[in-house]
Amino acid sequence: MNDRNASEPLIVLRGLKKAYRTPAGDFYALKGIDLKIWPGEFVALLGRSGAGKSTLINMLAGIDRPTAGEIWIGGKAIHRMSEGKLTQWRGREVGVVFQSFQLMPMLTCAQNVMLPMDFANCYGTPRRQYARACELLGAVGIAEHADKLPSAVSGGQRQRVAIARALANDPVFLVADEPTGNLDSRTAEAVFDVFQQLVAAGKTIFMATHDRDLAARVSRVLHIEDGLIVEDMRPASPAEGHDLVAEMEA
Repeated sequence: MNDRNASEPLIVLRGLKKAYRTPAGDFYALKGIDLKIWPGEFVALLGRSGAGKSTLINMLAGIDRPTAGEIWIGGKAIHRMSEGKLTQWRGREVGVVFQSFQLMPMLTCAQNVMLPMDFANCYGTPRRQYARACELLGAVGIAEHADKLPSAVSGGQRQRVAIARALANDPVFLVADEPTGNLDSRTAEAVFDVFQQLVAAGKTIFMATHDRDLAARVSRVLHIEDGLIVEDMRPASPAEGHDLVAEMEA
């Protein structure tokens, strides 16, 4: 669990830029992001396709490296880490939830949750890892599916497996890239409820989404356009959040 002082930001981005080389020259997906995120925040990142949402998610998760700028998470300079250190950090301290679940189809739900523990050498023996996997699957409401293959459960249940996997090593924070994008509205609501429960338990979540209704119910809403954060708001109530998101999307 994160034990840093809640008065200190968990995540600090300074002048963050990311350029991709193209035949026409460098394309900047991020053009200079300055951002602070505090422990226990539930942040929604809104923006059109190509605005830079996934690139920013990948920066926070250590999946991609910045072209310029700084990334500090939990007091650690992520932008300075070697590939080996970055892989180790990512495995232990960040949980990632993808839109497409990215579960291993030949492994059971529990075995999928156990994978990060195995890679990071956490929780000791396979028996202990299995017990923790079942505990996490229970926490997201699908303990009874632990020994089933992903193909034997619904899309919403697969996303819950993915959330349990993201929590496997008790990460400092979670990033989620369109986690409800492939789900119907009722299932998306159930998955969002899981996220809210995690935040209530002290987790920090940074979620890229197109879902305006869900975005209106988080503690903070960011709007990204052309690689820059153009809005940063903390709605005081769900009604205000709905008004804010409607205004952003107008």
